Amino acid sequence: MAMERSRSSFRACIIADERRQAETLSSELASRGVSCLIAPDGELSAERVAERTPDVVLVAMNGMWHGPGARYLARANSEPSHPPVIALVSVEILDSIDPAAPIDDFVIKPWDAAEVAFRVKRTVRRKNGVGKEETIRCGDLTIDLARCEVFVGGRLVTLTFKEFELLKFLAGNRGRVFTRDALLNEIWGHDYYGGDRTVDVHIRRLRSKIEDSTHSFIDTVRNIGYKFRESGPSGKTSHA
Repeated sequence: MAMERSRSSFRACIIADERRQAETLSSELASRGVSCLIAPDGELSAERVAERTPDVVLVAMNGMWHGPGARYLARANSEPSHPPVIALVSVEILDSIDPAAPIDDFVIKPWDAAEVAFRVKRTVRRKNGVGKEETIRCGDLTIDLARCEVFVGGRLVTLTFKEFELLKFLAGNRGRVFTRDALLNEIWGHDYYGGDRTVDVHIRRLRSKIEDSTHSFIDTVRNIGYKFRESGPSGKTSHA
């Protein structure tokens, strides 16, 4: 099994028609361990990508399905050895995306640099065969860590990025009590300026999606914070 790489060893190539936007994203990713090359032209990008041999290509597309990003995808579609692609797209063009396009993952605009960095690293791990089958199970709750998917009783539950990260962290440390400040620092980071009320709001939203009259996974510890139950209502908790 491939080992996790060091924090600064992830390489990405950004293809975008807005240079300033790409430079901002590049700077934000650099502080999160992802170094970037910016290639503004789709045709030229294919050559520069081959020269740089990045782990991932970030294709930013605004508005309609055209421009440098689309040109790169058309080129990559004919080259099976191209690096994995993460599309950075606006919600308006989702319906126009060709299902056959060589896209491995995508982030909806306005994108969060922390989420983009997470998806870059996850894509590299999957490419290198790390954590492909890893799941967390708690009764009827299944968290697929490789695909970032959550199921309750076999039903797919749609979570936001922060909700997923919060659930994954709590479920991965089940039985342990975390204060709101601890969760805030772990999920949002030490430089986040929002109050601990943010944690309460996300816990409430998370519960509304994964809990019902027959499923309860997260306990509130009065005057302290939250914990994930040792075992689910439907049986044994396991980490496979």
